[in-house]
Amino acid sequence: MSTILFRTYLVAFALISQCFFSQYYKDGLSDGTLKVNSQDIPVKIFATSEPYELDSFAQVNKNPSTLVILNKSNVEKSRFISSSMILANYKNAKYQFFDKEFKLIENVPVTADNIETLKYVVRTEKPIASADTVSLETSFKIWDPTSGIELGPITLHFYSLMFIFAFGLGYVLMTKMFNTDNVNLKYLEPLFTWTLIGTILGARMGHVIFYQPELFKEDFWSVFLPISTKNGLKFTGFSGLASHGATIALIFTTLYYSFKIIKKNPFWVYDRLGIVVAIGGAFVRMGNFFNSEIVGKPVDPNSPFALLFPQQSSEYGITVPRYPTQLFEAIGYVLLFILLWVLYKKTDKKYQQGWLFGLFFIILWAIRFFVEFLKEPQGDEFISFAGLNTGQILSIPFMIAGFVIMIYSKKFKITEAENAKPE
Repeated sequence: MSTILFRTYLVAFALISQCFFSQYYKDGLSDGTLKVNSQDIPVKIFATSEPYELDSFAQVNKNPSTLVILNKSNVEKSRFISSSMILANYKNAKYQFFDKEFKLIENVPVTADNIETLKYVVRTEKPIASADTVSLETSFKIWDPTSGIELGPITLHFYSLMFIFAFGLGYVLMTKMFNTDNVNLKYLEPLFTWTLIGTILGARMGHVIFYQPELFKEDFWSVFLPISTKNGLKFTGFSGLASHGATIALIFTTLYYSFKIIKKNPFWVYDRLGIVVAIGGAFVRMGNFFNSEIVGKPVDPNSPFALLFPQQSSEYGITVPRYPTQLFEAIGYVLLFILLWVLYKKTDKKYQQGWLFGLFFIILWAIRFFVEFLKEPQGDEFISFAGLNTGQILSIPFMIAGFVIMIYSKKFKITEAENAKPE
């Protein structure tokens, strides 16, 4: 057993060390190799989610061999006129258009019906022929998924689906725990309702207050509604949610539920809610991964963790290989869920009210604290101290609270019979 633990420690140490010591990326665009038949052509890779940046790049880029990855925001059917004008600039600059399979699109006018089939814009010293076999090779992976599942005029965004999965699985797990504790399931519905309200409202308000307070002036209604009014009315969904805000809101909504509805010690509820939140947090971070948001810092392109996010927002800077910090957090939360679930099912810690919750607080925010070293800032980091960013500083009080709760949980021990009340 000790040998297995030692090997696990070595692997973990190697991965963590690699993360912290590979934070280097030279200035400039990403590098790749365009394989045309048997010929290798070194190319610079450019991508942006902002149409105006895409337009200006066509005019300022002087590199003779360049590959541009187009995003849906660049070639939207609904913005055909502006998109076609941008593409015309690339055509004038001797670029060629390709679809996602690297099939050359030539002698075909760009229309509203075919504009969304365009995926790559390429310029090489020698033009590529339609009979040529073309592929792109990079030392890093490229993450460029669709935004969701299209069902006619409606698109089910993966980010929204992850939230649905999180709450759905949470409901199933909480049902199992209520049955295990012999607690009447009539108390489950109001818990689900208050948890949903606290999570969505708290997460949104937390993001705006801690990271984008300017929205109160620039786009007030987007703070409370899933819309944007800055460039005309547009449904956007809530694109900014902060876990710190969700946690604070959940603390207060759960207090109300505990005292007014189920009439139990709030720590009894927090213990079980923490287990659900751990796995729910993993789903939310997977949603961030699909959205190419909360990306990591630039990384050596030869690192096994290097990932290019062509759809990332311009607020993160130049589009180069980065850490998939969303996945790092998601994996950490899954492991935390497994630990808490095993302790709940196999030990009597569920009768020491607050112990599981304190452990949840310590580990969850420790994961967040350390992953923040690899993250790009989210919005304006107006809270910083000693090299720590806003997310890390906000995590420290929660970790301290976890230690305090675990210490005082000895005072809240109950028996198995007391655990089942109210019946």
